[in-house]
Amino acid sequence: MARQHLNYWMSDYAPMWKILGKEAMYVEFADVFKQRMIELASAMEGKEKFVDLMGKSEVMHIFNGSTETHGFNIRPGDDISNEDIQYMADVILEVAKSDPDMFVVSLDDQHQNCVINVRADVEPELIGSERTEGYASGKIFQPILESLAGPGRMNDSFM
Repeated sequence: MARQHLNYWMSDYAPMWKILGKEAMYVEFADVFKQRMIELASAMEGKEKFVDLMGKSEVMHIFNGSTETHGFNIRPGDDISNEDIQYMADVILEVAKSDPDMFVVSLDDQHQNCVINVRADVEPELIGSERTEGYASGKIFQPILESLAGPGRMNDSFM
């Protein structure tokens, strides 16, 4: 009997995720976030530069299950200045605060923790066909390994 009840419950309930007020499936979060940021900023006065910068940016969504926090990583183009990154961060805050009833991420209209990062740095690829030179072979870590294996002061707590 419990199994039948569980199947009935699961078939009738479909959680409703929203990104900036728009329904989205989990795999669409990054695209919907980018689209909604552009839409919401377009409605604000003087945000054409943000719309242009956001349109050229790559957005990635990650979810940390241990802290139940959603993360959106925004990576603008390589030619972006520090001032433009700060400008993007300011506009993102302005958009997020523009409607107190709209959450960046919500599940069944309940707020979900969220972090938004605007980053211009590029992380090295450690595996795969696009590996960053030196990382896969361990060359980049060689100075650290040499310092650990080289002669130096004895650890006083060893004895």
